[in-house]
Amino acid sequence: MTRTQTSGAPTVGAPAGLRERKKQRTREALLHTALELFTTQGYDTTTVDEIADAVEVSQRTFFRYFANKEAAAFAIQEKVELSFLSELRRRPTGEPPFEAMRRAVLQAWVGIADAPGGNITVALQMRTYRMIESTPSLIAAHMRRSVDLERQITLLVAEREGLDPCADPRPRVAVAAFSGVMRLTGQLWGQRQDASVEALRRLTELHLDHLGPALSEGWRAA
Repeated sequence: MTRTQTSGAPTVGAPAGLRERKKQRTREALLHTALELFTTQGYDTTTVDEIADAVEVSQRTFFRYFANKEAAAFAIQEKVELSFLSELRRRPTGEPPFEAMRRAVLQAWVGIADAPGGNITVALQMRTYRMIESTPSLIAAHMRRSVDLERQITLLVAEREGLDPCADPRPRVAVAAFSGVMRLTGQLWGQRQDASVEALRRLTELHLDHLGPALSEGWRAA
């Protein structure tokens, strides 16, 4: 809470608030510029100096916000992943695992338009996803991040169900199936012309709803 002084001295807390807003604007500008350069001229050919120069800051300032280029490339994805994990933790404890994951990811998609940087459109996010999927130097990092995310989801699902994931394979199996569907959904979304969040939600719901029947029912037409 900001304190008000009657002596005419500056209000305590105001400078700090201004500094934080300036830091946020700088981070948003760096991220937006990095993604634009990555998606237009290529990730590997873009340098940190180019990004910093475009925003008129030093290379040192870039590294104050991002550990490296890779961190900037995955910044939006990381925010969505954290949102998903947060939503999953909030799901009712009696909800079945697949339903909890399904509802959590659909809710996470709602906030995708609010990814870091208000000027980062959903279209730019789609272009970034396509860039990651088509850049060999990022694919390995993408897979590594996916494995780590699956581990976190597995531990969370096991905790919700009161299970030991080392002794009971169900959390790992369920998360592996869920993650596979999500990877497919992301790839299909990236291939489409419709870059809207609603299109992503529809694809997600369609494929998650077919997971159970695809695994447990016959496929032959009547």
